[in-house]
Amino acid sequence: MEADISSQAVGLASSADFSILNLFIRADIIVKSVIIILIASSIFSWAIIIEKYRLFKKINKSSEEFENKFWKSRSAENFYNTLPDKIDDPMANVFKDTMQVIVKSRSKSNLSNKLESMLQVSIEKQMNTIEKSYTFLATVGSTAPFIGLFGTVWGIMNSFQSIAISRNTSLAIVAPGIAEALFATALGLLAAIPAVVAYNKFSSDSKKYFQKLESFSKRFTSII
Repeated sequence: MEADISSQAVGLASSADFSILNLFIRADIIVKSVIIILIASSIFSWAIIIEKYRLFKKINKSSEEFENKFWKSRSAENFYNTLPDKIDDPMANVFKDTMQVIVKSRSKSNLSNKLESMLQVSIEKQMNTIEKSYTFLATVGSTAPFIGLFGTVWGIMNSFQSIAISRNTSLAIVAPGIAEALFATALGLLAAIPAVVAYNKFSSDSKKYFQKLESFSKRFTSII
């Protein structure tokens, strides 16, 4: 009898397919939902990571070029007149928005306060655009491990139910459920780790770029 059970367990273990696709197909609706959520979160996180990487690479280069051209120009107003209507660089947009206020302002008595206010508003507007989707990265980084853990707990519960129903403590009975559970945990970490690293990296890049905008605004205000 024991030999039959042992041979049956070996047969089940050898025939079991533990490929990623088969683990997903065998999982119940709850574990499947967890897996889908984590995969979708990971894909969207990587899309944001790639987009932000390209963005910072682009604006760091364009802002440096803009500053070089600006400080070499004869006057701020002449340089403003040469700018195109649409500009992708945040620093150039800060300058353009501020110059529009200067050109349209008839009263020069309170110009300094208007400049400082306009510069702060414009910088905040540009930084909000740059930091868009940071909240999603932070949310994935903090919640994905717990979502994966929920899938793990649910999968292990299913494994214990299989033991109770079959009245067989063989590893072949519980192995599929445990494999599904561990797969959910792995996906949770796979989604969370890149999101956390990217969030910290891009937050640091944002602070550096904000300081660059602040420095430019102070120097610009002083010459005006």
